[in-house]
Amino acid sequence: MLKIFLVEDEVVVREGIRETLNWEENDFQFCGEASDGELAYPLIQKYKPDIVITDIRMPFMDGLELSRLIKKDMPWIKIIILSGYGEFEYAKEAINIGVTEYLLKPINGSELMNCLLKVKKKILTEQKEKANIERFKKEMKEYEEDEKRRIFYDLVNNAQPLASILDRGNELNLELSAIVYNIILFTIDHNREYHHESLEVHTIHQELKPLFQANDDLIKFDLFMDGMALLMKGNSLEDLQKKQVYYINRIQEIMETHQGISYFGAIGVPVKRLGELNRSYHEASRAFSYRYIWEENLILDSNAIAETGETLKRTNPLNMDNIVKLEKRKVEIFLKSGSKEDVNNFVEEYLQSIGNENRNSFLFRQYVVIDMYSIVAGFYEEIGLEDYDLEKPFHNNTQFNQIVSNFDYTKDYIKRIFNNAIEARDKITTKQYNNIVSKAKIFIQENFCREDLSLNQVAASVFVTPSHFSSVFSQKTGQTFIKYLTDLRMNKAKELLKFTDMKTSEIGYAVGYKDPHYFSYLFKKTFNCSPKQYRNNIRKREDSMCYKSAKRNSPT
Repeated sequence: MLKIFLVEDEVVVREGIRETLNWEENDFQFCGEASDGELAYPLIQKYKPDIVITDIRMPFMDGLELSRLIKKDMPWIKIIILSGYGEFEYAKEAINIGVTEYLLKPINGSELMNCLLKVKKKILTEQKEKANIERFKKEMKEYEEDEKRRIFYDLVNNAQPLASILDRGNELNLELSAIVYNIILFTIDHNREYHHESLEVHTIHQELKPLFQANDDLIKFDLFMDGMALLMKGNSLEDLQKKQVYYINRIQEIMETHQGISYFGAIGVPVKRLGELNRSYHEASRAFSYRYIWEENLILDSNAIAETGETLKRTNPLNMDNIVKLEKRKVEIFLKSGSKEDVNNFVEEYLQSIGNENRNSFLFRQYVVIDMYSIVAGFYEEIGLEDYDLEKPFHNNTQFNQIVSNFDYTKDYIKRIFNNAIEARDKITTKQYNNIVSKAKIFIQENFCREDLSLNQVAASVFVTPSHFSSVFSQKTGQTFIKYLTDLRMNKAKELLKFTDMKTSEIGYAVGYKDPHYFSYLFKKTFNCSPKQYRNNIRKREDSMCYKSAKRNSPT
């Protein structure tokens, strides 16, 4: 029900309008009145009507001045001006202010109601358009996060010209320009065996959300299962350092309130150009790979790896007695969740953390080679891979003696079998993910016509969490779920427009949109033409082709 407010200095006119019009029958609510603009304005601020009817000439504050104030502070309100004859200059000014309708006195009730109904139709149309835009923005939020992620990887890999990346950033309202930059990589619950997000982890993300939003200091990029990247921006190195300290402290304060949930972060090196951001990312990634070695909850500065490592070794001395019970578990965790890119840093730091004094020990090298072989063999069995090609170190004495002859050969062997194990794991995971995505696509194909079809429902159909499904689906298809669903629906709509005589509203309903206005809005947003225009263009092309064919076949 739309609210109406009346401003009129003549009591008789005011009472006549208030008492004679059928407000409720036409879905209006008469919410208030005043005799001049000065008295009316605070009441309009209070009641926030949808339509204001005002006389143009009144004492204290006239209708034009009132209209200026309303349009300045409450631009959504529609204004209907009532004016006497001979006031054309007023009419021109009213148009400039943005008044919706201009009616000449005297006016009867039916004329005013017709005008109100006309304005009402305009308001409802605008409300639907606004609702469509908001719904579209909400649905496209997933797409925007995906595009942000692509922008980040293009930045750190120098994959596109900088000008192109800046333009794409501007489209998403990302201000990428700054004097100095750095990257922080951060993950929550990084040692968990499975990537199914717990309720507590979800709560942490919600608590961190306000910290990363609505500021010019950083841009957050979601990196799927690898956590997040924070692009820090500063006006100077000192300014950047202060911001880093602030955000790191705030993150750690939030994490400390959630005992039992592990986290790890890594800080890159400051750079002064976006084109050098790959160096910052490389250093952050190098430090980030240490999350499999150092179990402490910390955010590690890449410049302080050696110093931090020495501190950890002093406080946590390692020897041959505790290698099996402590270090073996770290390797198992790494094989389950690490990447091939992390293998080199992991092996280097793993062997270093055991102790330099063991490097020259032939017996130690024998022990660690056999131990690593046993862990990898057990990992193959755990992931259900019976027929695997694992390089046996003791295939013959010559081979084994070569592997353990010096520390570098031992490291190379461990790196090889770790790389092969992770590659085998990823092949199995890829197959599992392909199955998930294939089943999800079938479910979507069978249910796309349901307006309430959601990511949560599709995830439930393949028995994974929504966040995990969203990550897997985007990685395997190159599209977000909502983009995939929207493209499917729009292409189905094109088929129906081309091959059937169904009405546009019927087609919208058939492809999952009960609101025909939203369907038309989305179709136009996707194809740059309305459904009706698309159908007309198809028929024009067909008529043109028929005409040309008939002309070619006609006797000369």
